[in-house]
Amino acid sequence: MADADPPADALGHRARLRERLAAGGGEAFHDHELLEFLLALGRPRVDTKPTAKALLREFGGLGGVFAADHASLARVPGMGELSIASLRAVQAIAVRLVKSRIADRPVLANWQALLDYLRADMAHHAVERFRVLHLDTRNHLIRDEASEGTIDQAAVYIREVVKRALELGSAAVILVHNHPSGDPAPSRADIDITKAIAAAGKPLNIAVHDHLIIGTQGHASLRAMGLI
Repeated sequence: MADADPPADALGHRARLRERLAAGGGEAFHDHELLEFLLALGRPRVDTKPTAKALLREFGGLGGVFAADHASLARVPGMGELSIASLRAVQAIAVRLVKSRIADRPVLANWQALLDYLRADMAHHAVERFRVLHLDTRNHLIRDEASEGTIDQAAVYIREVVKRALELGSAAVILVHNHPSGDPAPSRADIDITKAIAAAGKPLNIAVHDHLIIGTQGHASLRAMGLI
């Protein structure tokens, strides 16, 4: 069945949103208005405001919406394949834009850009992800590798991290994982695995520059906390 035309007032509202975006960008928009407009691009004959508001309620904000997986998004009324793909595309573009700020530059000299990238990519994930940033002798990023699973349930194998660093010729690594709870405070397991990887890499001249924990409430640096 084809989508019914939205009411005339909804069409007028959408036209006003389009004019405001064209005139001055999206800074003055409410979150639901930005989502509503994005969803309307794929469903121009549907009033997408209820779906936009439902997404924000379900996932707690824009970050949660864009980090949600396909199955979770599909459970929200009004979300079809095209709408889900639209959100996925925007998330991928946003992450790629912030990642470009650390490409071909010394990571340690662009620390804020690195944190912005990691927050965009990891802060709102409902599942814990562990990643290793491999750096060359000039501290340029040569590989960014991630896996899912909790850090204290054998998702991180010390020998595998060091072995991969040797394969890539990494001079140093930065360990990163997210806390789905939102609280970035390190656990005992976080501290122990960091020290173990640092100890394993030291005789092979592979340094552990830091272990960053990313959450919606901020980030924690084990190096800054004196735990490495």
